[in-house]
Amino acid sequence: MSDFAGMEELLQDFLVEAEDLLSGVDNKLVDLERAPDDVGLLNEIFRGFHTIKGGAGFLNAGELVTLCHLTESLFDRLRNGELKVTPERMDVILAATASVRQMFGDLERGTQPAPAAPALIAKLRAAVDGEDGAEVRAAEPGPAAAVKVPRQGEPDWDVLYETVTGKAVVPAAKAPAPVAVETGAATVRTESEDPVVKAALGRRATDVPGASGPTGRRETERQRDNSIRVDTARLDQVLNLSGEIGLTKNRLNALRSDILSGRNDTETLHALDLAVSQLDLLVSDLQNAVMKTRMQPIGRLFQKYPRIARDLARNLGKDVELVLVGEETEIDKTMIEDLSDPIIHLVRNAVDHGIEDAEGRGAAGKPQKSLVRLEARQEGDHIVIMVADDGRGMDAERLRAKALQRGLITDEEASTMDDRQSYNLIFLPGFSMADKVSDVSGRGVGMDVVRTNIQKLNGTIEIKSELGKGTTLIINLPLTLAILPVLLVRLADQPFAVPLSMVREILPIVPDAIQDVGGRATMVVRGEVLPIVPLSMLLGWPRERIPQYGVLMQAAEWSFILAVDSFAGREDAVIKSLDDFRPKGVAGVTTLSNGQIVLILDMKELLDAAGDRRGISRNALIADVVPALT
Repeated sequence: MSDFAGMEELLQDFLVEAEDLLSGVDNKLVDLERAPDDVGLLNEIFRGFHTIKGGAGFLNAGELVTLCHLTESLFDRLRNGELKVTPERMDVILAATASVRQMFGDLERGTQPAPAAPALIAKLRAAVDGEDGAEVRAAEPGPAAAVKVPRQGEPDWDVLYETVTGKAVVPAAKAPAPVAVETGAATVRTESEDPVVKAALGRRATDVPGASGPTGRRETERQRDNSIRVDTARLDQVLNLSGEIGLTKNRLNALRSDILSGRNDTETLHALDLAVSQLDLLVSDLQNAVMKTRMQPIGRLFQKYPRIARDLARNLGKDVELVLVGEETEIDKTMIEDLSDPIIHLVRNAVDHGIEDAEGRGAAGKPQKSLVRLEARQEGDHIVIMVADDGRGMDAERLRAKALQRGLITDEEASTMDDRQSYNLIFLPGFSMADKVSDVSGRGVGMDVVRTNIQKLNGTIEIKSELGKGTTLIINLPLTLAILPVLLVRLADQPFAVPLSMVREILPIVPDAIQDVGGRATMVVRGEVLPIVPLSMLLGWPRERIPQYGVLMQAAEWSFILAVDSFAGREDAVIKSLDDFRPKGVAGVTTLSNGQIVLILDMKELLDAAGDRRGISRNALIADVVPALT
């Protein structure tokens, strides 16, 4: 039974408000580190902890109140000029915010928060007392409280975790049971119980499918936040449109009665036409207004990343500033949740791999402070998110050599790759430029997970890089997943829908234009040799004739021609998911204006499935699997 029976609504309201407050505090702390004498920042952070403490008091969350009160007391002395902001005190404060967020996780599960680590409480009390040896005192209760010194050039997530949380890490192999172990210095939770780095780095625990935590630990999955904040002006617009639709419906009913009674004169038919047009316009406006209620500023997602970049940069001994641009850009709420992990990977990669160390930047004549830019903007019906750094850039030749060394590509493939294709090698499963595995990188799973999750959102990711100047990763996403522009294609008389975002152009397939390259059907389009992939092959249907049309499609870094029999037009599909039964390669269904139900195809899954049937890798699918159509 929940510890908050009868207080569920109050608890939920507190968590929504407090998590926003804490995220804001995290960002202000990063700013404070760059401007330690900013009294305004000190006052704002003080008020944030004070507000959280007050809400926790209403819920009788005593341990949370204690932790916030100690941190609040420290900031009271800092803002009054009695103490100075130092890197050591900032580490203790950031460890306190991580512990507060971990307590929020306990509250989300309906239980009173466990006490903060004794080591952390000791550090906070010492900091409030102004003792410079606070970190020494904190180590006295036991060996687990000792703060490790990060190894230069060899980032260690265990070190980062202990520095941020004040808690020792229990390796997965040594923590088989979900129990709390008293160490004398801190209560250490095992993997199944503790969100570990997600709590330490301020992440909501929406784990990447199939991925593990930075140190190989499976991270706890919390319940997804299904609540949403909507501006009352948008709700008023929905209400007004609903009222107008009701009036138009009444007008249509009256006209229907007139027509049924025999009135079919020109004036009546003209009035019917006007009413139908008015209804069409109002329904379209209502649909847009409802969609806007799902839109949220992407700044709510971005605000967690300055803290992550700061902690990792400090661990690596680098001076990195994360610059946020376009925080007011709005995107579908469900997509904000699913973008969290991919962007974390990109920011971490920029700080770890993209940015040179101090010696490297000095040798390149660059300033010691490096910049990572996280930007969002709307372009038409798409959202563009960019992660750019001013680091070392990517070396296409080295990438090809590393992929060859790892057996991910052949000599022939390497010799025909241009720079863009070489950059995309980092998305291959198992690819890594690291010579040895560390707790941050080297396993070759991060970027593959990024691309997989972006594709699940019907998006694309591309890389632009200049050696010695920096790298930019560009994510293109639809504004919303609820409505998907699709191209309707046919096999025989059966229509199917493919995402319009993947379509580059439509081509006729003329038998004389089909070329046999290595026993495979191809066509040359503006000098580019492209394989022909019959849709019938992807669906497992028998091929009875040569398709007459081709759809030039871009899927990730592959371009190919999807061969079909004919077209049925373009539509904005309202996607209906198939929760109970979802065949492989089907993203959902939609209903056409004539009432016909059409399957929306998931091209990535279809390509993967075709590769599995023929026992080849996905990389070789487009180049090697297409049979000649002649």
